[in-house]
Amino acid sequence: MEPTVGKHGSLRNVLVRLLLFGVFVVIFRFAYVITIAGENCNVGDFCFFSSPAKINAAVAGSGSGALSVRSSAELSTPEHHASKEWITGVRFYSSLFQNMIATGDLSRKAKSLCVDTPTGRDVLALKEIGVEDAVGISKKAVKSLVKSGEGHRIPFGNNTFDFVFSGEGGLERTTKASEFASEIARTLKPKGFAVFHVNAKDSYSYNSFVDLFRFCCEVVKFHDIHGFDSSMPVIREIFMKKIDYRKSDSGIDLNRNQKCSVAGYKRELVKNAEDLIVEEPLKPWITLKKNVKNIKYAPSMVDISFKNRYVYVDVGARSYGSSIGSWFKKQYPKQNKTFHVYAIEADKTFHQEYATKKGITLLPYAAWVRNESLVFEINNDPGDKKKEKAGRGMGRIQPLVSQGGAGGGVQTTQGFDFAEWLKNSVTMNDFVVMKMDVEGTEFDLIPRLFETGAICLIDEIFLECHYNRWQRCCPGQRSPKYEKTYDQCLQLFNSLRQSGVLVHQWF
Repeated sequence: MEPTVGKHGSLRNVLVRLLLFGVFVVIFRFAYVITIAGENCNVGDFCFFSSPAKINAAVAGSGSGALSVRSSAELSTPEHHASKEWITGVRFYSSLFQNMIATGDLSRKAKSLCVDTPTGRDVLALKEIGVEDAVGISKKAVKSLVKSGEGHRIPFGNNTFDFVFSGEGGLERTTKASEFASEIARTLKPKGFAVFHVNAKDSYSYNSFVDLFRFCCEVVKFHDIHGFDSSMPVIREIFMKKIDYRKSDSGIDLNRNQKCSVAGYKRELVKNAEDLIVEEPLKPWITLKKNVKNIKYAPSMVDISFKNRYVYVDVGARSYGSSIGSWFKKQYPKQNKTFHVYAIEADKTFHQEYATKKGITLLPYAAWVRNESLVFEINNDPGDKKKEKAGRGMGRIQPLVSQGGAGGGVQTTQGFDFAEWLKNSVTMNDFVVMKMDVEGTEFDLIPRLFETGAICLIDEIFLECHYNRWQRCCPGQRSPKYEKTYDQCLQLFNSLRQSGVLVHQWF
């Protein structure tokens, strides 16, 4: 009998050890999941025995009752996809897409594309709620979820997708916003839906975003939601539907000479602009320095992210250091955007230095109301004995046929129709800033901008209006060079602002 008891004791010891080992495995696995997920698990047995890939699939839509757990081989998610951030993101998108299905904006049968998704969390969320035919594109592919591609160059054919989603601020990061919008419109089927997550909080940025899709789509609805990470704490979710437009619905055909109406969201900027200086300054050269500090720049009031290009046009640029290098490059708030600069300067003295400046296109002509030959005089500040480069300035330009016999060095130059050039160089989707210092020609150029509709292309103007102002050199004397008065200049500024143009006084 003793041998039998010994056998039973040995078997009991083995079973106890196996049980303890099993308990240890369960505890170890539970601790592992808690460490990786960073929270208690609430999806049943999968927390203890599933692979990290399965954990992601289950946790993504916990509580939704609509998830099916997929094999790790099918999802092939990287190891870091078991992180808290990954799981939170998938759960976030899963909830959003579930709501879209409930409202009829998304179908489980929809062929779907997620644009510029570096992680593929939105793609996985779509698959896990039953939208099987879903794929993402990003610069770097993610196996089985994201293919290589970019928003402005989508590697799929025309009218391919029923549903397109752009999250994580993809459209705000791109430097090719118009191409991005065109590619989404191209690959989206007619009557298909596109949903965007953006930071378009103010009226200007929202309407700038909508303008990008004006040629193809209409806004169905939008609302603000809470984000899931600090990069986008509050998200504006915009729903668009593709509609076949036979022609642009911009409301303005800038290829024809016609007046335009400045967009309402641009007019709102004028309401918040600094007050105009009503009383004529006795020392305008001092007023300039003070006024610069008071200026309320457009980028300091609104988000300019949803623009295709960023352009600064300096009309009457003179030297690089006159305003481009000394003011625009250093002081103008650019929101980390790269501006291309056009320097328009007819005086040949300043041309050579622009050849070495990157990002600047020199137009060695005079901005005018038509294409014709012009003459101008070289002026020096009164009191200067030497005709130094820093003191040079173009006198008012005149058509060659009306050249008078005024003294001083007279030069000829080619004038060009500035308004027509502007219409051919920028679009409604560009952010355009203009500084104009043209020795009195502003009274010709500004009306021409309105006449042609080109004024609607400009977002912000810094205008030096020339009048018979008090002279620094000669106290009590006014400039004999200009006939206009300060009141006439003030009328010009007021007319611009009343038309919805954000214009600032420049001296």
